[in-house]
Amino acid sequence: MASFIQLLVILSLFQLSLATKQLAKPTKDEQETEMYKFHYHNGPLLTGKISINLIWYGKFKPTQRAIISDFITSLSSSTSKTAAAINQPSVATWWEATEKYFSLLKSKKASPLFLSLGNQILDESYSLGKSLKDKHIKQLAAKGDQKNAINIVLTAADVAVDGFCSSRCGTHGSSLSSKNTPSKVKIYKFAYIWVGNSETQCAGQCAWPFHQPIYGPQAPALVAPNNDVGSDGMVMNLASLLAGTVTNPFGNGYYQGPADAPLEAASACTGVYGSGAYPGYAGNLLVDPTTGASYNAHGANGRKFLLPALFDPSTSSCSTLV
Repeated sequence: MASFIQLLVILSLFQLSLATKQLAKPTKDEQETEMYKFHYHNGPLLTGKISINLIWYGKFKPTQRAIISDFITSLSSSTSKTAAAINQPSVATWWEATEKYFSLLKSKKASPLFLSLGNQILDESYSLGKSLKDKHIKQLAAKGDQKNAINIVLTAADVAVDGFCSSRCGTHGSSLSSKNTPSKVKIYKFAYIWVGNSETQCAGQCAWPFHQPIYGPQAPALVAPNNDVGSDGMVMNLASLLAGTVTNPFGNGYYQGPADAPLEAASACTGVYGSGAYPGYAGNLLVDPTTGASYNAHGANGRKFLLPALFDPSTSSCSTLV
């Protein structure tokens, strides 16, 4: 009888221990909350000297190409300290905010990231047609140099791309280096970005606030800083994707949420361009007294740009230039 009672006591203690372990497990809500925090997922970030190659697909005006290339040049502006002090806030200052992601890494061996404008490739003959799929974007991205580079595919206003306007304004990803790489050379991944010109297809979605939105509050559209709604919209989207590319180039860097639909350095702050922003309002911005254009960053060659807020991993908040 005594042994039977002892057995019951042991079983009771085992069940109590098991129940305690089960209670200690995170609940589904706790797991989801943890998943939606901004995390580093232990993958590599882009470091060192990186060339940004531009692949122009379709017909772009020289002025449109200049707007984009001047934005890229502005990321690592080498202007004098006096000029830099006058032309603030700047694109270079905006880009410096990404350094916080690198400073949080435990490894300090990586070289600092330095971006520069690389080669520009023109495909004005629409070599793959005017209706593209993701495989075509990768094919075009592979035309640029793939070592220590980000290849950016820019599609003209009359080019349709799968998902463009319906679910995205651009995207970034990675692909394996060309199969014709010499056998002794190791196959590696390279990063690429695609952005479309939305001016005639969905400016209200991909070029807001320079066009009235398709849905939501219908506030007056702002004046584009370079007087080109399509190209200024491309800069905004390119800036967002570029920040996501360097901090999450291969899908295992910094992001929050599920891996197949991550919110990254800029997309975690969608629609925020200045302080006080809320849905339908881009925030408090600078206004050019001559043109009436809205902007928040000075760039190369006297350019002005509107750039998205970046998520600050040290404060878990969206950081704006103005």
